[in-house]
Amino acid sequence: MEKPDECDRVVGDAAFVRGVFDELPIAVAVTQGPEHRLVAANTAYRALTGRPAPAGTPIRELFPELAGQQVYELLDRVYASELPEAIREWRMHLVDQETGAAIEVSLNCHFLPHRSMTTTDRSMIVIVTDVSDRVRERHAAQQRAELAEQRYARAADVIASLQRALLPTGLPVLPRARIAASYLPAEVDTAAGGDWFDAIVLPDGRVALVVGDVVGHGVAASATMSQLRAVLHDRLEPDGDIVAALAAADRVADRVPGARAATVCVAVLDPADGSIRYCTAGHPPPLIASPGGAARYLPPSGSGPLASGRPPAVAAAHLDEGSVLVLYSDGIMERPGRHHEQASAELLQVAGDAAADRALPDPEATAARRVCDQTVELLVRATGHIDDVTVLAAQRTGPPAPVHLETVATPDAVRVLHRTVAGWLAGLGAAGGDVVAVQHAVGELVTNVVYHAYAGAPGPLAVAGTLRPDGTVRIEVSDRGRWRERAPAISGQYRGLGLVMAEAMAGHLRIERGPGGTTAIVTHRLAGPARLLDPDGITPVPPPGTDRADPELLLILEQPAGPPPAIRLDGPITALTSGMMARELQRLTGGGTRDLTVDLTGVTVLASAGVAALQQAVAVCREHGSHLRLHAPSGTVAQHVLSLVAIAHETGKSP
Repeated sequence: MEKPDECDRVVGDAAFVRGVFDELPIAVAVTQGPEHRLVAANTAYRALTGRPAPAGTPIRELFPELAGQQVYELLDRVYASELPEAIREWRMHLVDQETGAAIEVSLNCHFLPHRSMTTTDRSMIVIVTDVSDRVRERHAAQQRAELAEQRYARAADVIASLQRALLPTGLPVLPRARIAASYLPAEVDTAAGGDWFDAIVLPDGRVALVVGDVVGHGVAASATMSQLRAVLHDRLEPDGDIVAALAAADRVADRVPGARAATVCVAVLDPADGSIRYCTAGHPPPLIASPGGAARYLPPSGSGPLASGRPPAVAAAHLDEGSVLVLYSDGIMERPGRHHEQASAELLQVAGDAAADRALPDPEATAARRVCDQTVELLVRATGHIDDVTVLAAQRTGPPAPVHLETVATPDAVRVLHRTVAGWLAGLGAAGGDVVAVQHAVGELVTNVVYHAYAGAPGPLAVAGTLRPDGTVRIEVSDRGRWRERAPAISGQYRGLGLVMAEAMAGHLRIERGPGGTTAIVTHRLAGPARLLDPDGITPVPPPGTDRADPELLLILEQPAGPPPAIRLDGPITALTSGMMARELQRLTGGGTRDLTVDLTGVTVLASAGVAALQQAVAVCREHGSHLRLHAPSGTVAQHVLSLVAIAHETGKSP
């Protein structure tokens, strides 16, 4: 070992070296021993972390909020292996020492093992670069892009697009189970894999969960995957018979070479009592994560892959209320640089931390949603991935409260019920399209009560909704008024559209009339989103317009001058707001004598009263030889409604 004066001759004066270390523009810290005690930290490190660095303090005491974020585990791994590791853009949650508020940062981290000349304890050099601004800029750009599915469809090749089209776009919304799924495709420079997932509601309220993997990649694997998924879905749907369903899939695998050796995990969950029956046909076994964070794997059922000649064997388990059943593909296990035992332990720990909301806190998300998203993010971010990654989770919950509202039938009741029903549906976990459809249908029925049941006078109005075991929502709108037959339509006007639109939006509408009043019953099967993740950012890209300040205010915004003039409508067009819109259209078109473009991209509700006002404005302009151009891009609320009532409109990008 060199003496201190010999070191000085080699590296320079010790005080000078310490000064240079402290003034380095990048954050550097040194830990020592298995407890990772902080023994050195420069000014940049102290500025980045926002807290003092007392010598000898273990990292776990300095940063207690990092528990569950895989930081301590990485330090332990580097210390034990003495092999350096680096992680790029590591998303962490820290605590502001002044305010106590949680802050999110993205860091590039290098962990370098080191053996000191002055002590026998091994050390570690940690180099940290804050890249939060760069990451935020990229995320901001992604938020301005199209939906993740559209964005990926343009960037990926036709094979990956085909595979995504074959996967389910929605998941059941059930009264006693919250279901979520995340699918991360293989890297763009590799062919798409054969992963699939499915969730099938059975007639008795149970739900069958399926995750499978076809050997190979490319078009053949995607086509084979679609055949197996269709067979299993069809055979499971009537009664959830796992053995019969897998036997049918086995017969397909015998005839289709690409299906041989495909692996499947099927689990049938009864949300009412928590019973589980499952089969792991050559597939990794499911795991269960409890609300407290404990997680465990279920034993394999003992079955082999499809067409292996081994008959399916079914095992049983139980899911407590609040716990999460997790099925997954081996893409999350077979990550670069991880052997099977290590990957299994990491998946178990991260799934438990996510279920307990102690990894990346997100109290607004369900435990199933957190497990699906955060498990993929935390594990894949550290290692990358070479195969598709699929995670499907079901959390057993208590039954949701029904919605029930009794009020007086006035124009303001439409606005109140719009908000109440939309909030209730969103709380159930329904996707945006279902929320819009049911909200529209109920709004039309309530509007009918307000303006027709009592001939404009106030009267009692009741709305009651429940979510049935099969995932169908049932909403009753009842009044004590008198049924009036629809008056004949006047030429050029749209009248009596309310009931037609309600039925078209909701899927099924039944009217019960009697001397004591009228009850309209809407039924609609709900679906929740299945998230297809973006390989660049891993997390899903939210749709544009989700940060609108006031969802009940109709804004009419004149766009920059251009031939012809244009306006944009943002918000709900209902019986309450359609009059204001009609007056503005009349003013801006000069009573129908001038051309005008109306951009309906931001319309959140387009009720029958709004449809009638738009149709009337179009007709008036046509009579005067001018043109009222309606613009409703594909996928918007306005595009759906205008297509339903056959009103001409343009669907390209916003003007």
